[in-house]
Amino acid sequence: MLIPLLRRRLRPYRRPIAIAAVCQVVEILTLLLLPTLNAEVVNRGILDGDRAAVWQYAGLMVLVTGVALVAGVGTVAFGARAALGLGRDLRAAVYHHALKLSPRQVFTLGPAALTTRTTNDVAQIERLVIATFTTLTAAPLTAIAAVGLALHQDVPLSSVPLVLVVVTVVIAWAVLVRMGGLYARIQPGVERLNRILGEQISGVSVVRAFVRDRHEQERFRRTNRDLRALSFGVGKLNAFMFPAVALMSNLATVVIVWAGAIRVDAGAVRIGTVNAFIDYLVYLIWSILLTTFVLASIPRAAVSARRLSEVLDTAPEVPPPVAPMRGRQRGLLEIRDGGYRYPGASEPALSGVDVTVQPGETVAVIGMTGSGKSTLLAVAARLLDPTTGRVRLNGVDARELDGPELRLSVGLVPQRPCLFAGTVAGNLRLARTHATDDELWEALEIAQAAEFVRELGGLDAVVAPGGGTFSGGQRQRLTIARTIVRRPDIYLFDDCFSALDPATERALRTALAEHTRLAAVLLVAQRVTSIRDADRIVVLDGGRVAGAGRHDDLLASNRAYQEIVQSQPIQAMAG
Repeated sequence: MLIPLLRRRLRPYRRPIAIAAVCQVVEILTLLLLPTLNAEVVNRGILDGDRAAVWQYAGLMVLVTGVALVAGVGTVAFGARAALGLGRDLRAAVYHHALKLSPRQVFTLGPAALTTRTTNDVAQIERLVIATFTTLTAAPLTAIAAVGLALHQDVPLSSVPLVLVVVTVVIAWAVLVRMGGLYARIQPGVERLNRILGEQISGVSVVRAFVRDRHEQERFRRTNRDLRALSFGVGKLNAFMFPAVALMSNLATVVIVWAGAIRVDAGAVRIGTVNAFIDYLVYLIWSILLTTFVLASIPRAAVSARRLSEVLDTAPEVPPPVAPMRGRQRGLLEIRDGGYRYPGASEPALSGVDVTVQPGETVAVIGMTGSGKSTLLAVAARLLDPTTGRVRLNGVDARELDGPELRLSVGLVPQRPCLFAGTVAGNLRLARTHATDDELWEALEIAQAAEFVRELGGLDAVVAPGGGTFSGGQRQRLTIARTIVRRPDIYLFDDCFSALDPATERALRTALAEHTRLAAVLLVAQRVTSIRDADRIVVLDGGRVAGAGRHDDLLASNRAYQEIVQSQPIQAMAG
């Protein structure tokens, strides 16, 4: 997964990669010239007593060092530009692809998984790419060039660096194989820890209410301990690898000094040549150490690449239309023989549902828990595509309707209100960016939210993440106001009046009826009082339509509806 991912995602950065590669080659060649020039300073300048040669080669070494410095800066700058650009693109790709997935797919992957993959996994690949452009490419070239120049200086002494390379490769390979298995377990461990932490923070009131503090603490401690053990295992392998390579390198230095002294004494080589050998050995040691350091991060990056590919390769359940069409009639919702079966479910959540909502009409849907009410709204909003039948919005099949028009035409108020950190105005303008303050206040008045918003400071009142500064009823009313700001042709209300008291709900529905008199309204509710004035009520039972009609007619003739009313004594008496 890692190589195909990098090959595909690095294509836009071919120019900075090429420049970084050229700079790297120049840096390597210039640095490797220094030991040879130093050997000439010793052999020709110092041993032969040629002062002019000393100045000549010393000046050349300064020039070569300057070129190496400039090339090194270019390598890091252009390599980092490509690596950080890749990270930005991967984060954007995961984010935008997640927005294309259905709510069910997002729930299956999990918010913790998406967060970890967008941050931690992308960071692992970023680190590898930066290290590759600045180290991994240079290190093998340095090693090869160092061995080649060492052979040029003296062939017998060159056997020592060659043996060092072979032994180090064997050690690194054994360590990296073991690291790969550990990293494959570490990344899911990080994801699991994030998920547990998120659950405990968001559900802290539930944990405390049921006195489960110790249980949750132990669950977190156990997961954290397992992650620590895996990370500790990786740390021990790293702690073994680098000293092992350093030990082999030091032994090689001792052998070169010992063998070089013998050859100098025999007159086969000069002292400057032995010094050059030691310098090349230092370059070789550093290149091996840096290579092993980068190679140690490859298994973790490979695991991260596989996890990112799992998200990016997930096909959206609701694909965009191939040939988008425009709506033909505003405010018309039609569901014909609609059915939906969740993947892996033994029975469909919806089956053979027929619902039509004309402009200016309010149709309510009611049923026992699990009867498919929320699934019906999800299908109507094209958050899910029906597995059987079809949905028509504004006179066009929802699968063929232009995406932006669909989102502008359909306003869904979810069962669980969702507010974002910021201000009241910022949350309302999510529906329509250029809405005026007067339009926002009008929506708040209709949603019966204007009074408490004024008390909190007006449209600039601060909204905590998730709307934590508001009660459940206030969050619901702000969510309804946000949808009103959108002014859609079709309103879908998913049991969004459940946290309101009867008086507030009655005032809201009265104001909302006037505002939506030209739109189609599909309303899902649990309470009979919320739907008794609807133009038509559809009763769902086991995912099927068990009856449809006005409140009085259903109450007189429909057994499923009668059972619902009887389960709500106050509503039954009102009926």
